Amino acid sequence: MPHDASLHLAKGPRVSIRTFTLGDGTEFVARVRESRDLHRPWLFPPDTADAYALYAKRLIEDPTRMGFLVCERDGGDIAGFITLNNIVEGGFQSGTLAYGAFAHAAGRGLMREGLGLVVGHAFGPRRLHRLEINVQPDNAPSIALARGCGFRREGYSPKMLFIDGAWRDHERWALTVEMRTSG
Repeated sequence: MPHDASLHLAKGPRVSIRTFTLGDGTEFVARVRESRDLHRPWLFPPDTADAYALYAKRLIEDPTRMGFLVCERDGGDIAGFITLNNIVEGGFQSGTLAYGAFAHAAGRGLMREGLGLVVGHAFGPRRLHRLEINVQPDNAPSIALARGCGFRREGYSPKMLFIDGAWRDHERWALTVEMRTSG
């Protein structure tokens, strides 16, 4: 579905990133439902219209969060999503990234390109200094994406996040402006 080009924050060769809108609910929910086997047990994105509306509204209105849709430039289909959460300014200038590919786009390198665009936006116009990604240790595709985009493993946090009814261990991956510009 074509969208207003003014919503696109950055464009790469195959994808662009744009902000979430309330109007994306139908496509987003359909993609989540198609991707359930890919996402579970790691990720539980909104899979109903009402849940999407609440999720998107928080991303749009909360100044400590930003939501990005990774869209294929050829056709505009949503390939995945990336959120920038826990944005702290001042002396910290940091945020935490989370992401999910949709099944039709998985393994095609689209999320790597999209994550690179989000990192560029976070370090550029958003003026952040540090980004973190927290990944469950058995989630090899998400770890490969973090590593492929230049993030380094900084540590391991037992029982860090409550996901799917239990406290889950996570690896902590990080990237700073200096790491990105020197690498």
